[in-house]
Amino acid sequence: MRRAHLPVSLPAVGATQGDLVSIAQCRDHGLTDKDVGGLVRRGVLTRVTRGVYDTCPTPVPVRPWDARRLRAAWAGLLAYGEDAVAVGQCALALHGVRGLPGAIRPEAAVPWGRNRRDRDGIALRQFDAGMTTATVGGRLVADIDWAIAQAVPELPRPNGLAVLDSALHLGLLDRSGLDRSHVHARGRRGVALRHALWTLADPRSESPLESFARLDCVDEGVPPHTLQLPVHLGPDSPTLRADMGWRRADGRWLVAELDGMDVHDAPAAVFADRQRQNTLVATGRLDVLRFTGRDVGTIGRTVRKVLLVT
Repeated sequence: MRRAHLPVSLPAVGATQGDLVSIAQCRDHGLTDKDVGGLVRRGVLTRVTRGVYDTCPTPVPVRPWDARRLRAAWAGLLAYGEDAVAVGQCALALHGVRGLPGAIRPEAAVPWGRNRRDRDGIALRQFDAGMTTATVGGRLVADIDWAIAQAVPELPRPNGLAVLDSALHLGLLDRSGLDRSHVHARGRRGVALRHALWTLADPRSESPLESFARLDCVDEGVPPHTLQLPVHLGPDSPTLRADMGWRRADGRWLVAELDGMDVHDAPAAVFADRQRQNTLVATGRLDVLRFTGRDVGTIGRTVRKVLLVT
């Protein structure tokens, strides 16, 4: 009996689609449906949902967060066919926006209100009237302003602010686009508790961790006076920037420095910030507080205490 082998070309296709391939793509690369079934039984492919397969041998729980989010986005697109549109958090992942939760639910929308249902944990969303789309990786994706409007009302507040900041920081959204996304979001479930995030959104936030920390401080009543505070070391030295700053009554600055980019960052990412922070401390002109992702939820309280006692 012939034993099918995985064509080397198929994982290459999957690598551009969150490691996923469709049954049609399997056929295009010379596999029969029976071959695919055999590869699934042998553990070479993993069935995600009807007609969608994972080509990556690495268990999903140990893959990088970005890879998992892209996998979710492509699961929705491949599950519902060529006319499916990535929406909400999945669309943001495909646009490259940062600040999403580590795990997102696969979701897509299909035009013309076709009678299809959620399946295998993949959500089929209502297609918004008037929604515009872009093409990413050869597939339709909700335009960034629509994706923001769909996602932010459903996200935890810190992630909601982080994706707004990221879209602005990356230049995917300008202020007019930000306003459009807010208009698109009005009336959606959950948006009543998220309106303030559109006002707080700031392109100067360079990482999700900075966004989380800033919201923490806002909630504690100590919003930073500035972001990316320039610190001039001298005529022959580069200008450094402190993540968040509060100017005291005597003119001295208290600054907060965030180690890493996200709450999930590995130690290597955290250590990358240390040299810059040590240089800031060495100037003697600043009072520096250091935080990591583990401190989110206590940063604002710490800043408030320091400002009150000094």
